[in-house]
Amino acid sequence: MAQKSAGSAVSERSAGRWRVFHEKFVVEERYVDPADRRGLYRASIILAVVGVALFIATLISVVQADGLSAADVPVHDWLLTTRSGAVTAIMIFLAVFFGPIALPIIVLVVILVWGFAAKHAWRPILLASAMLTGVIISQIILHIVQRSRPPVDQMLFGADQTFSFPSGHVLGACDFLLVGAYLIFSRRRNRQAAVFGFIGAGIGIILAIVSRLYLGYHWPTDALASFSLSLLILGGVIALDTWRTARIPGESVTGELSRAESPHE
Repeated sequence: MAQKSAGSAVSERSAGRWRVFHEKFVVEERYVDPADRRGLYRASIILAVVGVALFIATLISVVQADGLSAADVPVHDWLLTTRSGAVTAIMIFLAVFFGPIALPIIVLVVILVWGFAAKHAWRPILLASAMLTGVIISQIILHIVQRSRPPVDQMLFGADQTFSFPSGHVLGACDFLLVGAYLIFSRRRNRQAAVFGFIGAGIGIILAIVSRLYLGYHWPTDALASFSLSLLILGGVIALDTWRTARIPGESVTGELSRAESPHE
C-alpha cells in the first residue's frame, strides 16, 4: 500500500512537471479591441512595405554607385575629421557592446531569463526567431552583393576585410531593440510608456550606427540597408504575433489566456 502511494506521488509530481512544461509553450492569447487589432495589422504591412522599398532603393543605389550611395564617401570623410581620443573610446565601447560577441550573449541571457521567468515562452521565442532571421538574411545578402568596406587603414579597432553590405552589427542592434520594444510594450495599455520605449530603442540604434560609421567599418548605406531589413522583420513579427495571439470579443480562445497580459486587466 505504501509502495502504491509512493508511486502515485511520483506520478503526480511527474505529471505536474509536464503540465508546467506544456503550459510554458502554450501560446498566450489576449483580447484586444477590433480597432487595435486592425491597427496592428496595418502597422505590420506599412513597416514591411517601407522596409522592402527602402532596402531596394538602397541596394540599387549601391549597385549603380549613385543615388543614396553618393553620400557615402562625403559622410565617411567628414567623420574622419571629427575623431578624437575621448570620442573614439566611447565609440569602441559601443562597438563592443553591439558587437558579434557581447550582443549575442546579451540576447541569449535576455531570452533565457525571459523564457524561464514568463508564464509563456511565446514572446522570447519570437525574439530569438527574429534575431536568427536577421543573421541568416544578412549573411545571404553579404555574399551576394560582396561590397567592400572603407579602407582598412582608416579603421580604428582592428582590420576587417569581410563584406560590408548590410551591417550585421546594426541589423542585430535594430532587431533586438525594435522587436524587443514591440514584444514588451504591445502587452501594456500605457501608450506613453510604449512611446518612450521606442524612443529609447531609436537612440540605441542611432548609437550603434554612429559607432560603426565613426570607427570606419561601414558606409552609411550599409547601415540604412540594415535598418530597412529590420523594419521588414519587425513587420513580420507584428503580423505573426497579432495573428496568433490577438483575439477580439466574440472570438474563442484556442489556447490558455494569459490574464496577466490581458489589456482589460
